[in-house]
Amino acid sequence: MEGVDVPGYDRAGVRTGIVHIGVGGFHRAHLAMYVDSLLTAGEAREWGICGVGVLSSDERMRGVMAAQDGLYTLVRKEPDGSLSPRVVGSLVDYLFAPDDPEAVIERIAHPDTRIVSLTITEGGYAIDQKTGEFDPDFPGVRDDLESMAAGRAPSGAFGLVVEALARRRERGTGPLTIMSCDNMQGNGDTARRVFTGVAQLRDAELGAWAAGQVTFPNSMVDRITPATADSDRAALEERFRLRDGWPVVCEPFTQWVLEDDFAAGRPEFERVGVQVVDDVVPYEFMKLRLLNATHQALGYLGYLAGHRYVHEVAQDPTFATFLRGYMDAEATPTLRPVPGIDLDEYKDTLLSRFANPGVADTLKRINYGSSDRISIFLLPVVREQLAAGGPVDRAAAVVAGWCRYAEGSDEQGEAIEQQDRLADELTPLAVRERSEPLTFLRYRPVFGDLADDERFAGAFRRALESLYERGAAATVADIG
Repeated sequence: MEGVDVPGYDRAGVRTGIVHIGVGGFHRAHLAMYVDSLLTAGEAREWGICGVGVLSSDERMRGVMAAQDGLYTLVRKEPDGSLSPRVVGSLVDYLFAPDDPEAVIERIAHPDTRIVSLTITEGGYAIDQKTGEFDPDFPGVRDDLESMAAGRAPSGAFGLVVEALARRRERGTGPLTIMSCDNMQGNGDTARRVFTGVAQLRDAELGAWAAGQVTFPNSMVDRITPATADSDRAALEERFRLRDGWPVVCEPFTQWVLEDDFAAGRPEFERVGVQVVDDVVPYEFMKLRLLNATHQALGYLGYLAGHRYVHEVAQDPTFATFLRGYMDAEATPTLRPVPGIDLDEYKDTLLSRFANPGVADTLKRINYGSSDRISIFLLPVVREQLAAGGPVDRAAAVVAGWCRYAEGSDEQGEAIEQQDRLADELTPLAVRERSEPLTFLRYRPVFGDLADDERFAGAFRRALESLYERGAAATVADIG
């Protein structure tokens, strides 16, 4: 396979030290890649990864992992259209929980396992969206608790891990680290609330032990990883004679900022470019409010204007000006200093990344889960700017763009599939917004009291009226 990097280490000698729940594209382009880099450098022999699937939809991944002995191709897409493929070997095992939950529990309970990592999406944590606290009525949590109480193996991610923690405590194996790699602020703090909450309900002493002994480092993760297309598989086979049932494609850029808080040791991630720090918060705010919120800014408005890919929007001068204006005037004033980061350079890099046509990241992908993403990425910027008397016109236009998008059709009348957990509630409100102003913005589970703020509500309505009458491109051009 000329032009393809392959593992140069003996995979048979790699022990499992990390159990990862939620093996998707991002995990394989990020954590698994970093561990593979360490293994290639002759490090981390005790830190191989056992992937775990807990959803029925993970059955396909199980099949691919079994057929390929855990190997897969990571394909870096360069801006000039060239491909840089690399076969990754750090996934040394894969377990499918619906087939054998007991095997998953025992793997986590095994003394060799010292980290459980997670990519279960922002909406996959059992958190009450209003309070930010653990939600015991989250789907699956009660079922897991009932199973554990009856001596049966649980089936959900939280139950599987908590049952394994109980066995580690009983056997004297010791605690481990639960490391969220999901794209949300305070991901470690969120994981702590959920896992200790489930442990407390299973057994009060176990809950106290988990709260005191298990660690939950926060992290900031970043790498654009679009969904793999059939054309990606075909290109890999045609150009490199490499057949892969599920390769992963990604951009060249990658970043991981990780809090150094591990209960039972960790790989020397800093050897392969990870920023291991005492405080992740400044980096989180930077990424969430610049990259992620700007994705939302280009996603809805760009789609309405007829674009379908991120690079199409970022290469449009009108939209590029709008995006940079949001970053500079609205997001950046809400950030604290970020050690070692030149923010102007970071923003330049973001716009270059977005404009990379090789990645071909779809607007449909970044618009997925709008209610969760807008709430986490954009609305905190709005609230801080309102409190400080700062500008909010661009953020208000983004929310207006989401409202128009949530109606279910673009400016050409083509249907827009709504992929949001609150779509059944929000789409009717978006439709009524045309005749009943602020109906959409008064949806308190997402917007709280923002409809009561005259400055924001006014900016929202002005942008929305412009979208109705003149379209997204003209609206964005006027705001600049």
